[in-house]
Amino acid sequence: MISSNIFKLFLASLLSLTFLAKMGVGAETKGPDAQNKLHIYLLIGQSNMAGRAPLTKDDTKPIQGAWLLNKDDVWEVATNPLNRYSTIRKGLGMQKLNPGYTFTKEMLQKNKEIEIGLVVNAKGGTKIEQWAKGTKFYKEAIRRTKMAGRTGTLKGILWHQGESNQGNPEAYLKQLITLVEDLRKDLGMPELPFIAGQVNDLPAINGEITQLPKKLPHTGFVHSKGLKAMDRWHFDTKSMKLLGERYAEEMDKVQSDQ
Repeated sequence: MISSNIFKLFLASLLSLTFLAKMGVGAETKGPDAQNKLHIYLLIGQSNMAGRAPLTKDDTKPIQGAWLLNKDDVWEVATNPLNRYSTIRKGLGMQKLNPGYTFTKEMLQKNKEIEIGLVVNAKGGTKIEQWAKGTKFYKEAIRRTKMAGRTGTLKGILWHQGESNQGNPEAYLKQLITLVEDLRKDLGMPELPFIAGQVNDLPAINGEITQLPKKLPHTGFVHSKGLKAMDRWHFDTKSMKLLGERYAEEMDKVQSDQ
């Protein structure tokens, strides 16, 4: 027969685990230090945001001060590939290095008083129409971001997409503006920073992306000038890291202007 003291200890442990689960902290980690220190970013788009650049051995080490929302919508220490818990991704073996890696490291370097929480939900080969409000991709981005927001503060969105819309670049900017406006409304943050990245060697699409900050406040873009691709679409490892650094620089600029 179990003694009352043992039973009380068991009950206390159970309640503690339940509390941690509700707070979004995995039992295998200590979790973010404090809610007001955790800056959350949503990373969405197609293959370059999902990550296709090869990982080096050093790239697979944990990112100190960073957390990744996992398949159970619980924080765990952030490690590459960052898109492995995307609820819409392609095969796990396709997920490699994305711009979130150096973006996170740069943002942490700029502010050593914070921690970073990443919600990465990208899928290769997708058109912007597949990200419109009401679609599965959109709903999952909103759902997972709101789950993450219970233990931190959403600070911005990183978007990298456009290759699949090369056939109709004239419509792209309007669709992108609508997407930003919908995300801000549904996340309850009308001034939420949004940074879009240029793609590889598509002047028409890239030209549309450069117009975003002129059309919407608190938005920015990062250029792909000087970046090298492994193939027609995907940036190589060195270029992917540079792209992430550019995202951090632009995000810091947009946040500073608020």
